Formats: sequence, structure tokens, C-alpha cells
Amino acid sequence: MFIEKFLQYIKYEKGYSSHTFVSYQTDLIQFRDFVESRNIAFEPDRIDSSLVREWIVSLMEGAVSASSVNRKLSSLKSFYRFLKQHDLVSHNPLKKITAPKNKKMLPVFLKEDEMENLLDGYDHLFENDFEGTRDKLMIEMFYTLGIRLSELINIKDNDIDLGRETVMITGKRNKQRLLPFGDRFKNAVSEYLMMRNEVVPDRSGNLFVREDGEKLYPMLVYRVVNKYITMVSSLSKRSPHVLRHTFATAMLNRGAELNAVKELLGHSSLAATEVYTHTTFEQLQKIYKQAHPRA
Repeated sequence: MFIEKFLQYIKYEKGYSSHTFVSYQTDLIQFRDFVESRNIAFEPDRIDSSLVREWIVSLMEGAVSASSVNRKLSSLKSFYRFLKQHDLVSHNPLKKITAPKNKKMLPVFLKEDEMENLLDGYDHLFENDFEGTRDKLMIEMFYTLGIRLSELINIKDNDIDLGRETVMITGKRNKQRLLPFGDRFKNAVSEYLMMRNEVVPDRSGNLFVREDGEKLYPMLVYRVVNKYITMVSSLSKRSPHVLRHTFATAMLNRGAELNAVKELLGHSSLAATEVYTHTTFEQLQKIYKQAHPRA
């Protein structure tokens, strides 16, 4: 009765989607079944926090991920808020419940030799035409600057200053940052611009365009990156963001300060950049074994 009332509420009064409705329904029925499996009648006002904790433990022992457990707890919290607001219970057993911490996913990245093979080792990977030159520069830009897919697509010709070897990037919330680059990348940009201006005389003001002169769209860039990463790596993830991870990892492994990498990536807080520091340990471990006399 209690679950049915809540489900009717979120369906008709709150207007939740059918997908959300089914998620709540599944989670609450699962909790009810757990309670009844303990030979306890499902009366929400008689359920205490110890029983909820017991349910969490059973889920974790059943190999349910922390994120899934947290979603189920969220459903149960919403259920009890509804019951309390409608005076159907006198207490909320979820108040003293601490949700399990989600496991942080470590960033996936390519090794330095894989990137060297991609950009310099295998010249035959990229066709010597407009699209091949453009696609190679896109991948080199992701690796050289560590930018996001949306940032690459929106770079304009006048954002690039070849003389000063800088590019202005417009990131999230229109926040801009000026990024430096070196001679190798400068030469790659110059080569691309010469070919693009000849092949695509009528075009938008974007640096990267299609052969019809229009700006790139995200799925096209994703397909290009996926295609070429597949040629040099067995990673399951092959997105532009993997190249951003690869940039950050390479910078830290070669001694760049964390704050500097934060600024280059355009992160608003240092916490977002610290996820990459795990990769430096592998390098430190290697150096330690090479240098320490008793390692």
C-alpha cells in the first residue's frame, strides 16, 4: 500500500519519466522483499536504521556497485520523505545512514610510445590529403594541448597566434585560457592551413572544417580519434577525452607541477586534477628500482 501510494505520487503529481518510475519501483520492491525475507512485516514506521544497514551490506556482498547502492538508497530516502510529509510515518530510518563511497574511476590514457607511433612512427596511418592532414592535426592538438572535444571544435583561425606560439581556448562557462605550444606543433598547423586554404577556399571561420567548409561536429571527431587510437592501442576506451588524460599524465610524469597542469586543463579546482597523480607513482616506482642500491 505504501509503495503504491508513493509510485502514484511520482507518476501523476511529480510527472517523473517512465524510466525513473521503473527505477524507483524496482528499488523499493527489492527493499520490501529483503525486509520480508527476514520474517519482518513491511511496515515502514517499524523499520529501523539497523535493518537498512543490513540491506546495504547484503547488496555490497552481492557485488552490487557503490553507485548502484547509492541510487537505491536515494530511492528509499525519497520514499521516506514522502511518507513523512503525508504523516504516514513518525520517523525516518535513513537519517543516520551513511552512503558507501563511490569508487573513483582512474583515467585511461595511452603510453608515450603509443602516441609517438601514432603521430610519427607510422606515417602510413594518415592519408596525405586534406582529411588526413586535418585528422592528424586534431589528434596532435588533443595530445599537445590537453583540450576538450568541444574546445577543439570551436577554435577559430584568429585564436591561433603562430608568431607567439599560443592559442586561446574558450572552455566551460566561456572561461578563456591561453595555451602555449612548440615548434613541431606550429609546423603541423602551418602545413594544415596551407592545404585547407587551397582545398576549402569557402569556409567558416573555424580552424577545423569539413570539405564543404562547415565546422566539425562531435561525432565526426569522436570517430576519427577512435579510428586512430585503435591502430596503436588495445584500450577499450578510445575517445578524445582519453587523449586529454594522456596529455595530463605525460605532463605529470615528466615533472610538471600539479597547479600548472590544472591551469593548462582549465580545471576550476585542484581536486579535479589530482585524479591524474596516481599515474606518477608508476614512474616513481620505476626510478626507485633503477636508483636505489637495495631495490
